[in-house]
Amino acid sequence: MEGEIATNTDPTRPWSLVVPLKPLARAKSRLTPATGDGLRPRLALAFARDTVAAALSCPAVLDVVVVTDDPEAGAALTATGARIVPDAPGRGLNAALAHGERAVRAGRPRAAVAALNADLPALRPGELARVLDYSAEFPRAFVTDAAGIGTTFLSAAPGVELRPAFGGPSRARHLESGAVEIGLTGIDSVRQDVDTGDDLRAALALGVGAHTAGHWAAGAPGTEPATAP
Repeated sequence: MEGEIATNTDPTRPWSLVVPLKPLARAKSRLTPATGDGLRPRLALAFARDTVAAALSCPAVLDVVVVTDDPEAGAALTATGARIVPDAPGRGLNAALAHGERAVRAGRPRAAVAALNADLPALRPGELARVLDYSAEFPRAFVTDAAGIGTTFLSAAPGVELRPAFGGPSRARHLESGAVEIGLTGIDSVRQDVDTGDDLRAALALGVGAHTAGHWAAGAPGTEPATAP
């Protein structure tokens, strides 16, 4: 039953990922002290492009659905290979994720679905593949963020509702809902979301994707960001 730590033996593959993205003008507001208002929205889009590109490079991923009302982001992420779904509910992050889940399962009712943050610019396809493989053993599973408070990834097996509870101390809420916390080591790129200047520095140290590296170098002269291998 959902809410229990039980294994799921349905090997249905591959995964559909749902990625939520705010309008760029409002995205990543806590980054402003580190980046300024001019660079911040461009970095928010760069994070999303690198996240989606890495996810689509993962062999376990069939498709990525991005829930956004931002036309610039929609065009850029469509070019990256994502499917864009308008944020019809307009009621915040978790409503957007549930809407994306419904959009996926309207076409593939038995899809395995996972929510993934849009701000994982250092994401490695191999690390994501390990997370998805582990998640397949459980009805619902999640990855906590690098701070140990929030959530960057939440999965739902075929026939199981995602029931997202992102935002703030979401680790505790996902645990309380019965989701299994993924305790794998070596998945730093799946955990390192970017909300603050310190988070950005940590992601740059891991090695970010080409879009983030390019915008950061152009917007912050004198920096030499590492790029993801």
